[in-house]
Amino acid sequence: MKEFAAATRPPEPDFSTITTEELLTYREAENRFRASGTARAILGEPDPGAAIEWREIALPGRDLPVRVYRPARNEAAARTGLPLVVHVHGGGFVGTATQCDWTNSHLAARLPAVVVSVEHRLLAPDSPLANAADDGWDTLAHVVRQAEAWGVDPARAAVFGESCGALISALTAVRAREAGLELKAQVLVNPVADVTETMFDYPSIAEYAYHPSRALPLLRLFQRLAVPPGADAGSVSPLCADDLSGLAPALVVVPTQDAVADHGRRYAARLREAGISVRLTEYPGAKHAFLTLPGVEPQAETAQTEILAFLRAALVK
Repeated sequence: MKEFAAATRPPEPDFSTITTEELLTYREAENRFRASGTARAILGEPDPGAAIEWREIALPGRDLPVRVYRPARNEAAARTGLPLVVHVHGGGFVGTATQCDWTNSHLAARLPAVVVSVEHRLLAPDSPLANAADDGWDTLAHVVRQAEAWGVDPARAAVFGESCGALISALTAVRAREAGLELKAQVLVNPVADVTETMFDYPSIAEYAYHPSRALPLLRLFQRLAVPPGADAGSVSPLCADDLSGLAPALVVVPTQDAVADHGRRYAARLREAGISVRLTEYPGAKHAFLTLPGVEPQAETAQTEILAFLRAALVK
């Protein structure tokens, strides 16, 4: 993966009419910006106490990039058996792990932990959400199987994601339970939790469809790409899972000025109904993706502090 010293952010396209070619052009330009030094003003500076590197892991049928964060202090870096946090960035059809350097580096340095951020396959007409969901789960399974080589303790693992990444993380938590892998925690920030035909049947969707951003056209494109005609939308919608019992304790973070705020609220309620320990925290006035925008969202630092404390309680001996 390349990182760029400077880049110009492209204008947001009309997601209601965008063509595949336009989508791919926009994605390339937007991801170039998110990986640039210019973007640090809004995405935040990495914690100097963390070492960051790209790696590539061999998964079934493909090689996948991951961005790895480790504590950089000599005494911590020499440690083995650190907690593991598998992170998935938001964006769905656009996005890169680099956009989350601020939070992931802080978690790595301050827990301390090894954070592995998944550069999952992005949604496109030839790449549905099922592919990205496989990337999330396969990365977790891969690192846990090779825990000694990664310097992590497989008994102290958590998943963490934002938006579409939170959806992937929630699906990963379900698959971990089915595989007999006990996760200690799941952190779901402004999650999308329903991509079925009921995806838009929530009050927050109507209230924030076009303010503070044009969320509805983006979400409609997201759904079209996520679930091709004939695919089972329920299989990639955590809210539709028949059984949510036995999952890891959850922190669900909901910015209130967000079209999918009610997705997070409802999923937290479903987890609680299934007997899962859940903390639902709402951030009044915060917007979608606020955690990744500390340069413009004043509550990002507070949310980061809450996530750090939640994971420390779950993962640190």
